[in-house]
Amino acid sequence: MEGFSIEPEEASLSNQPGRKRKRFLAPQEKYEIWMQLVRGEVTIGEAAERAAVDRSTIGKIREVARQGALDALAQSRPGRREKQRDYELEAARTETERLRTALAEMAVRLTLAEGKEPWG
Repeated sequence: MEGFSIEPEEASLSNQPGRKRKRFLAPQEKYEIWMQLVRGEVTIGEAAERAAVDRSTIGKIREVARQGALDALAQSRPGRREKQRDYELEAARTETERLRTALAEMAVRLTLAEGKEPWG
């Protein structure tokens, strides 16, 4: 099989007759399709035809957008927003306090060990 390679474009093509080449939609395109569906401007079939994708792709976009919206709304709370915890900052502060305590203990030990001898 020397000299045989599959180019990326050829790899995404199906060998079956009548199958369309797979088309990937950008997030903005998916959002626009979903908004058109929500506003009732297009049907699933029309949206699929305009975007040159399968109807199941449009159905999946619709379901993912719906679930994403529900998840976001479930986390949303009316009124004042609580501050989100910064776990890295908390860990750094804990570590700083631990090191400060250890340094103070070492300074006391050093003072006691050298305390019998005159300074300087």
